[in-house]
Amino acid sequence: MKQEFTHTELAHILTSLNDEKQMGKLLQAFLTPQELEDLVLRWEIIKLLHKGLPQREIAKELGVAIGTVSRGARELKYGHHGFMQLLNSLEEKADQ
Repeated sequence: MKQEFTHTELAHILTSLNDEKQMGKLLQAFLTPQELEDLVLRWEIIKLLHKGLPQREIAKELGVAIGTVSRGARELKYGHHGFMQLLNSLEEKADQ
């Protein structure tokens, strides 16, 4: 029997965990070490873009291609706004 694994199901799994250690273990189970490293790098790109750093500066600082940074910038500007919602939520928590 084939079971479909949906984005919604994955989101439910990820949001059901409240413990950072559990989340870390789950991410390590789901992702290869390289995928996890890439995910961390993408998040760093998003944070630097949100701070207003120029794309070329980010690419140089992180040692990535300008296209990698541009993809993050496009997602921030035209994407589903998941990054912006998360960034805003994190900023609100930091202000409290």
